[in-house]
Amino acid sequence: MVILKATKSSEAGELPSEELLTAMGDFNEELVRAGIMKAGEGLKPSSAAKRVLFRGSDRTVTDGPFAETKELIAGFWLWEVDSMQEAIDWVKRCPNPMPEDSEIEVRPVYEIEDLSPSDPDGNIREQEESLIQSMALQQATVQPYLFFGGCCEEALAFYEQAVGATVTMKMKFSESPDPVPDGKLQSGFEDKIMHASFTVGKMNLMASDGCDERSNFDGFRLALTLPTETAAHSAYDALAEGGSREMPLTKTFWSPCYGMVTDRFGLGWMVMVLGDDC
Repeated sequence: MVILKATKSSEAGELPSEELLTAMGDFNEELVRAGIMKAGEGLKPSSAAKRVLFRGSDRTVTDGPFAETKELIAGFWLWEVDSMQEAIDWVKRCPNPMPEDSEIEVRPVYEIEDLSPSDPDGNIREQEESLIQSMALQQATVQPYLFFGGCCEEALAFYEQAVGATVTMKMKFSESPDPVPDGKLQSGFEDKIMHASFTVGKMNLMASDGCDERSNFDGFRLALTLPTETAAHSAYDALAEGGSREMPLTKTFWSPCYGMVTDRFGLGWMVMVLGDDC
């Protein structure tokens, strides 16, 4: 942990200059490119802080500001380096983060291995590993990945017109930096789409032609939520062109306007406007 000590200017709430912000931004970019920086934040002055004093079962809250500036911190980084010397070498490259003289402290963070004398049975390590896994899952994202069996290019163009999709990336099998294994692709798929990314509103989706003409969208639908009934009718009608209307747009107990449609590529949609209770 690389700790930036507070100064009179930071405690006074003085913001860094544009020049200093730029220099610190460049330094942070170096850290990120080197794979060292894991986190980093600047802290508001202690006037915005509170302290909680623990005395047995009692808890006493004290409002800032706090008097001893030299005991306060104004920011921090978390770095992953091989040695203390490597951390010091990086600190020396840092621009002076304050308009006056300042100080940065470097302290090693405890690793779970350091606590092994207090964990002879390994129970604490097991709990720590479980917590790390839980935190990783909390950061996970799930995105639909759609396989169009040879008509991905046509589908993307259709969604651009029907629901305002924006294609952000396309790569053909022939453009892959790694060769496709022999026998993996159906004949004629060399110029089909290996991977594409696109957005519909705030949703990110991925798509591909797959390796052959097989395509099956059974078992799920994409739920398209729109702010107005006019927009819902427009999107529904556009998606239904060349497809099939399973349920016309109508009022339900959960939505003032809800319907189901399957587009020309066999992909099912639920088009709706959120109700007051949604």
